[in-house]
Amino acid sequence: MITHYGYIDGSGEFYIIIDSDKCNSCGECVKQCPQNALEMVTEFIDLEDKTVVAVTEQHRKKIKYTCSQCKPEENKTPCILACKQSAIQCVWKPQ
Repeated sequence: MITHYGYIDGSGEFYIIIDSDKCNSCGECVKQCPQNALEMVTEFIDLEDKTVVAVTEQHRKKIKYTCSQCKPEENKTPCILACKQSAIQCVWKPQ
């Protein structure tokens, strides 16, 4: 399951994308996030509980400001680089 955390508004498109099928629950991305915007959550996926990474509720509506200092437009943020499974991506298209 692919989950998009973020939004589109007049200033652009800003998303952190998590692929729970690829996430192996290691938590390395959570450790590397300098803004503490990521957390491990247990979700019911494919008829079973699975622990995966998610953007915290606190940061979902302000992801543009939370993640901007990590330069997500380059897709080389600390969380992306820490994820050996390639389960995290950024869509960062300011207008």
